[in-house]
Amino acid sequence: MNASVSKESLDARDRPARLTVGVVGAGRVGPALAASLRLAGHRPVAVSGVSDASVRRAAALLPDVPLVTPGEVLARAELVLLTVPDDALPGLVEGLAETGAVRPGQLLVHTSGRYGTRVLDPALRAGALPLALHPAMTFTGSSVDVQRLEGCSFGVTAPEELRLAAEALVIEMGGEPEWIAEESRPLYHAALALGANHLVTLVAQSMELLRKAGVGAPDRMLGPLLGAALDNALRSGDAALTGPVARGDAGTVSAHIHELRAHAPQTVAGYLAMARATADRALDHGLLKPELAEDLLGVLSDSNAVNGTNGTHGPDESGPGEKR
Repeated sequence: MNASVSKESLDARDRPARLTVGVVGAGRVGPALAASLRLAGHRPVAVSGVSDASVRRAAALLPDVPLVTPGEVLARAELVLLTVPDDALPGLVEGLAETGAVRPGQLLVHTSGRYGTRVLDPALRAGALPLALHPAMTFTGSSVDVQRLEGCSFGVTAPEELRLAAEALVIEMGGEPEWIAEESRPLYHAALALGANHLVTLVAQSMELLRKAGVGAPDRMLGPLLGAALDNALRSGDAALTGPVARGDAGTVSAHIHELRAHAPQTVAGYLAMARATADRALDHGLLKPELAEDLLGVLSDSNAVNGTNGTHGPDESGPGEKR
């Protein structure tokens, strides 16, 4: 970073931190963050959004804040939140820089988990102060998101001279800063997607299967179970593993695959992948006995389970390890 930008960074850090705030991209994240900054005393002054849903979110979370073009957002705001999809972010930053919309000393914050501050280099060359602040939270696009930011961890990447400014903004939004190195951002984001996004898919599939099994309130049945499983996993890691895979109950797993193929074939591949991963972790941590693992892994093998030979029978058919 050049000397002039370093000086501007220090000036931005030391000045009274009541800022005018703009949002480029009124998706689920931007309006919630701006509303949270408003509670901390900052002043949202402009927001951009195209879709009807974006307009409604902006009106609900940022009432009386004018809806303008992205260029006008940058013209009005000292702190600009770039809250657009990951794939759109590089082009947006380049376009804003090329059109002269970026002003020296302007705090430019993106909320992508994938990128660090390098994606903001075109704006940095125009004199902007780059921050990457990614809230590790799922957003609904409603006012509940502002409440959920309390205690939420943020993946933060920033130049060293902007470290205090980044921490201050996160804390003002009720969050906890967690520093992520530039080169670690993709891995960090993959970890969150694996844990959160895939969890939603698994829960939705589980609820569908319970309905097919005749359960009237699958959400009520799953709530205590999943809450306990999550709490145990966060406290104990792999030691919290339970269930037929960790126990080596090959016959039960075989019956599961048979039923899934019959009633929800689209779930078989995911079940097999997660069961294999669970078996590997259970073996590594001494939870799955090696003498039981062979039959279990046979049931889970691609050539058998996917093609419908070994491992696809029900409880009244051939046993594990035998062909039908």
